[in-house]
Amino acid sequence: MTLALTLRPRAEADLDAAFRWYEAQQRGLGEIFLRSVAACFARIARHPEGNAIVQSRVRRASLQRFPYGVFYVVREHRIDVLAVYHGRRRPREFEP
Repeated sequence: MTLALTLRPRAEADLDAAFRWYEAQQRGLGEIFLRSVAACFARIARHPEGNAIVQSRVRRASLQRFPYGVFYVVREHRIDVLAVYHGRRRPREFEP
């Protein structure tokens, strides 16, 4: 069974900022980044418990090609994406 993903506002803001940054570096790179995020979301939806727990119930899935992690919590009927975070930034606490 594939679960639906819900993005919290923080995750949406993270995606927007990363997209704009990559697009400013090279036209079209932001779109490639978003495709990588979409592929990661699809993997998470298919196998929600396939990634390691990094804090409380929060799991982290890595993007391919980009140094970002998707932080999420598996709920009974959905997956809440809490953040899309650059791997070199200092980790923060997440509210599951």
